Amino acid sequence: MAKILRKEVVEVLLIDRNNYHNFQPLMYQVATGGLEPGSIAYPVRRIFTKYKNVSFRMAEVLEVDIHKNQISTSIGEIDYDYLVIATGSENNFYNFEPVKHKLLTLKSMPDALQIRNVIFQNLERALANNRREPLEEIMNIAIVGGGPAGIELAGALAEMRKHVIPKEFPELPLSKMNVNLYQSGPVLLAGMSDQASAKCLEYLRELGVNVFLNTRVKSYDNKAIVMEDGSRFTTDTVIWSAGVKGSPINGLPNEAIVGHRISVDQCNKVIGTTNVFAIGDVSAHFTSENPKGLPMMAPVAQQQGAHLAKNILRNIASEPMKAFEYRNKGVMATIGRKKAVVDLPNFKFQGSFAWFVWMFVHIFSLVGFRDKTVTFIDWAVSYFSYDQPLGMILKATEFRPQEKKKEIKEVAEA
Repeated sequence: MAKILRKEVVEVLLIDRNNYHNFQPLMYQVATGGLEPGSIAYPVRRIFTKYKNVSFRMAEVLEVDIHKNQISTSIGEIDYDYLVIATGSENNFYNFEPVKHKLLTLKSMPDALQIRNVIFQNLERALANNRREPLEEIMNIAIVGGGPAGIELAGALAEMRKHVIPKEFPELPLSKMNVNLYQSGPVLLAGMSDQASAKCLEYLRELGVNVFLNTRVKSYDNKAIVMEDGSRFTTDTVIWSAGVKGSPINGLPNEAIVGHRISVDQCNKVIGTTNVFAIGDVSAHFTSENPKGLPMMAPVAQQQGAHLAKNILRNIASEPMKAFEYRNKGVMATIGRKKAVVDLPNFKFQGSFAWFVWMFVHIFSLVGFRDKTVTFIDWAVSYFSYDQPLGMILKATEFRPQEKKKEIKEVAEA
């Protein structure tokens, strides 16, 4: 949205807790050592260096006062004429909220680095003579959730087990390392076609991932996860990708918050306000055709941002705003090397061609020439060498789940 307004006669102020924009769909590759963080992140200020009407403040937004047209932030009060809320989503832990600090997640760059640290620390710990845990507990990995993030992580970890670990850790018995994926529903990639779901399951099983459908995880005690049927899987590495929820800010009208999302009208204006808008995962326009709102996906947010930018310009010019209509241009996911699924509105395909299409789309979605170039080179090297270029442990201390919050903070500061 800011890019569309960067040449207009308006002042745009971007506020974010991080000073960089990161490309969420490739976060799993940072977590598994396929890409460095700098390949999928780009400083916000650098994006708009040439445009004097766009400025940035690194801050935490605390609440909004819709009567004063003012937001409270960690760096003070900021006035606005128009406010656009695009705070995205956060993990939904459901009944696992009390033990969420014991789980690994993938919603931020520190999260991705934490997963990478834990995986490689565990491999090193498995070789140590002073280990107290059984090898299965150290080496096994459980992934809860069969959406895009879950299946992409599972595929990447399975390929790492096949191509990277045997070369770097030849002493380890890989028979002790299992990658298990648990999905509470009957299919993977529930938001995609039946063909994509079936092919994804086939690909994961080819890679050696143990996929459990219609299996709900009941509890976790640091040493094993327990299913509702009483079965157990021994592991101290549980990656949670079972769901997300909107992350609204405080101060909005009560009627505007439905569940964890902000209710908006057909023009993305927040219900009960006159100059506050919301787009992306945090927003939802509830209709009879979409009783749950549009899906929480990047293409929806991108189209909403572009449309809202034009609507605000129309409003400034005293012209009527136009209703937003989402155009589904397709959905895709990758499971591994030459294994991907693509659902276009009138065409569905899987396999090698889908994988190359997935790579092409994701490379060109990155911000900055350097990110595109480095990512392409890293993927090319990995393609010909069957290797992951990065396996560095950035924090040498041993991982303990109850210390996860502290570890994430230390990684972020590093």
